Amino acid sequence: MCAMDIKLAHTFIIVDDHEKALGFYRDALGWEVRTDVSFEGMRWLTLSPPSQPDLEIVLESPAADPSTSEADRQTIRELLAKGLLRGVTLTTDDVDAAFEQIQATGAEVLQEPMDQPYGVRDCAFRDPAGNMIRLNQPKAQ
Repeated sequence: MCAMDIKLAHTFIIVDDHEKALGFYRDALGWEVRTDVSFEGMRWLTLSPPSQPDLEIVLESPAADPSTSEADRQTIRELLAKGLLRGVTLTTDDVDAAFEQIQATGAEVLQEPMDQPYGVRDCAFRDPAGNMIRLNQPKAQ
């Protein structure tokens, strides 16, 4: 059997307003825009953390998949508005400094930095669409 190198290339976060989401992910988190293309009424907008240029996070509209029914799109929009769709967990070397920087942009704080019993110090925000974004820092061993 040959060794395979399989990596994550894209992951998706559902957003209801690309411009507001761009303000959060680019300006608050410091991610870089990789692709911003409009096509057939849709927008393909990807960003990457500067330290992970090969990973692209796609900010996706609830209507991105044409096979999704309008009823399902409405359900997705409702779940998003309630903050019930899963966001992402990010890691950083200094969660306290990251918290201060992100909070200064006006992002909605869900949890201030705190030590967790499972070995991380973390905090949480909501992006403008309602997705939970957790930042964690492994505690020193």
